[in-house]
Amino acid sequence: MRLTREMLLVHLHAGGLAMASLVVVNLFVPSRFHWREEMPRLSLVNRQIFQVHTLFLVLTLGLFSALLLTCASALLEPTRLSRAVLTGLTIFWALRMLVQWCVYSSALWRGHRFNTVVHCAFSVLWIYLTSVFAAALWINLR
Repeated sequence: MRLTREMLLVHLHAGGLAMASLVVVNLFVPSRFHWREEMPRLSLVNRQIFQVHTLFLVLTLGLFSALLLTCASALLEPTRLSRAVLTGLTIFWALRMLVQWCVYSSALWRGHRFNTVVHCAFSVLWIYLTSVFAAALWINLR
């Protein structure tokens, strides 16, 4: 089956929805991981850096979600800008997948049913997002 522009458009929109979902999921991360109890142990500068970085990561996810949901067809146009954006998104999500498997200790999820399911679900999501952006870039370059 040949990947068409229309199919890629659907997948780019799905990627936008996935990123919007990540924004929502991140609203629950602080309570799930007990940040209120953990954060006071950090120095003021480390606490504020952590909070600002988290805020800007969620903002970035939200902005890319908006881009994909409103301008996905423009990413399939063969322009220098669309290629740059797709290259960046492909690299970003490929690196996120590597971090999932090479940085996070397996002790965090192995033997814990819920954490294992979450680990696997996010792994599938990172692979999906990387694949969608790589496929869109490939089509864009042809």
